[in-house]
Amino acid sequence: MPSRRRILQAACAVLPAGLLSAAVRAADNPVNHRPIPSTGEMLPTVGMGTADTFDVNPQGAEMATLEDVLKRLIAGAGRNAVVDTAPSYGQAEAVTGALLARLGARDGIFLATKISTTGREAALRQVHNSQAMLKSQRLDLIQVHNLIDTVNQLALLRELKQQGVTRYVGITHYTESAQDELTRLVEREKPDFVQINLSVTDRGAEQRLLPACQAHGVAVLINRPFRDGALFRQVRDKTLPGWAAEIDCTSWAQLFLKFIVGHPAVTSVIPATSKPANMADNLLAGRGRLPDAAMRKRIADLFT
Repeated sequence: MPSRRRILQAACAVLPAGLLSAAVRAADNPVNHRPIPSTGEMLPTVGMGTADTFDVNPQGAEMATLEDVLKRLIAGAGRNAVVDTAPSYGQAEAVTGALLARLGARDGIFLATKISTTGREAALRQVHNSQAMLKSQRLDLIQVHNLIDTVNQLALLRELKQQGVTRYVGITHYTESAQDELTRLVEREKPDFVQINLSVTDRGAEQRLLPACQAHGVAVLINRPFRDGALFRQVRDKTLPGWAAEIDCTSWAQLFLKFIVGHPAVTSVIPATSKPANMADNLLAGRGRLPDAAMRKRIADLFT
């Protein structure tokens, strides 16, 4: 099995020269970790999603670049690097499984997937297919995707947790309109994880949902941190504020991600990317100083 050092060396070999020093720094100083409230197990504060970006032909030319992305994550995130995928993401599960097998890296990954169907038998088929696609009988986290048949599927996932198929169970959504229902479920069902959207311009979760997660010991994964690229379009012609250096940010992506990780309820943010350079940049948001409440407001005020 390749060591983390060998994976790093391979990753550096394909990175542009300007990113080489960042790769070395990230490997020498892995991103900050936070505990999963229900167990105390530590997760890196920056991981990776696979929606859209990993939906490619598993035998196609894109696989080489995605392998480099995964190498960057492994080298920079340290133990339990979070990779989140789903059956509804096209080929993403198959691509993720193939790359993890190619790198011999499954044991270093916190691997999360989802179920997105109604009924027990259909959900079990999805789980078994995910195990096959991901080449792993043990899954770290299975989530009920987008509140589909939530209560019934949570009950099934708890059975699978007892059987050792998954170590954690969760619920997900990606829009603020679902957050009142998510809050009710957190208070009543107390899942191990919630996965939701949060960004510098979409802050609805801060009102009730994130406080509920803190109160009930629920870990939080954050999707859509860049609003599907819309935030970068907003700052396309803008210079990063000089005061961003106060929290060790050198790019807009780092500022956006640190705004999220600066919230104490957030366990890990999982931006999706298909570019090694972007993965390197994202990981730097997991290192160095984080914004306090006043700095988070200062960042948000840039967009109001």
